[in-house]
Amino acid sequence: MAERKPKLSDKDFAAQTIKRFARWFESKMPTREGMEKNRYLKPIAHRFLRSDLWRFTRRSVPRGVALGMLAAFLIPVGQIFGAVFMALPVRANVPIAAVTTFITNPFTYPFWIAAANQLGKFILRIDAMTYGQPLNTQIRSEFGEWLSWLVREAGVTAFGFLVLAIFFAALGYVVSSFGWRWWIGKKRQRRLRKFMDNRQMQDGSGA
Repeated sequence: MAERKPKLSDKDFAAQTIKRFARWFESKMPTREGMEKNRYLKPIAHRFLRSDLWRFTRRSVPRGVALGMLAAFLIPVGQIFGAVFMALPVRANVPIAAVTTFITNPFTYPFWIAAANQLGKFILRIDAMTYGQPLNTQIRSEFGEWLSWLVREAGVTAFGFLVLAIFFAALGYVVSSFGWRWWIGKKRQRRLRKFMDNRQMQDGSGA
């Protein structure tokens, strides 16, 4: 009879999933050497290679996540470069900002386009000033035919992307801030536990 393969527990499955995600995250994260050799960034690479832009701190990481989200939804092409440039004036973490832009990619972009289009239509149709009428009808009657383009498919989708960018940037900032504090707290607890275990072993051996 063939031996049964042991089933993975929920904890083992979660640990393996986290390890896979960490490996993927590490493989996608840009390096200082790679940015220094990049032909597009080489003339100004010295600005992005500052050590403070590559430190993982409680302020730089949430800023990097927020800027990465903004670049992902607002910049259709060259999102990584956009995130890197935006990280410079606010001292956000450059690798985090670059990796976060992968929330939009060639595989997920069709979904985000559809979501932005539907979100834009929904928001523009419930504006308080319309009194039950769609906003595009009010614009056509008040400001002229040339503004009606803004509420057609392209304009509605662009507005939806703007809303998504603001929402996910704020959400990413808050979640990463709490996540960073939780992770630092766990590290401190492990260090304290290890210190106490070593202390007990030393006391036991000296007794």
